[in-house]
Amino acid sequence: MIFRQLFEPLSSTYTYLLGCEETRQAILIDPVIVSIDRDLTEISRLGLTLAYSIDTHIHADHITAALELKNKMGSKVAMPAYDRLACADVGIEEGVPFKVGSILLQPLHTPGHTDDHFSYQCNDKVFTGDALLIEGCGRTDFQNGSVGTLFKSITEKLFSLPDDTLVYPAHDYKDRCVSSIVQEKKRNPRIGQEHTLEQFR
Repeated sequence: MIFRQLFEPLSSTYTYLLGCEETRQAILIDPVIVSIDRDLTEISRLGLTLAYSIDTHIHADHITAALELKNKMGSKVAMPAYDRLACADVGIEEGVPFKVGSILLQPLHTPGHTDDHFSYQCNDKVFTGDALLIEGCGRTDFQNGSVGTLFKSITEKLFSLPDDTLVYPAHDYKDRCVSSIVQEKKRNPRIGQEHTLEQFR
């Protein structure tokens, strides 16, 4: 699998490019509209064709590029089915694998930051959006956020993944690129070290 991590500095957002080496089809996870030219340049440079844009959730700190990419490139939009967005071609649901060429994403509904939030597991990686950050987590005070729900999403769903699973978040504000499940269990000051719900709250 072709894999690139791309950074947008205004909102400190990571966009992830996944490409199938056989079909040359690609997926963008959490594309940002101000970085659309950068993303298309990288896709072209790698000899790929964008098949889908996928968001982990509706972001409050940037506008997704999904619809603009669809209009410009003819790519499809995959969004959480929960949102019932008119622009979505595919509704993402937990338990229904999402496949493009040899790329297989396992959608995990991880609400709490927002109620529509999804993370995507792919082989030894998990793209956690704003649910689980590197030594942090998403805020829960707007967009139908819930402290208890986020605690459950992280401790019961994300922390149940294999310890060596690599964690790729939607944001980082300290120039960090990747973590792992075991590192977050041990070092995350908000929810690691077997914190209780009350400590997390």
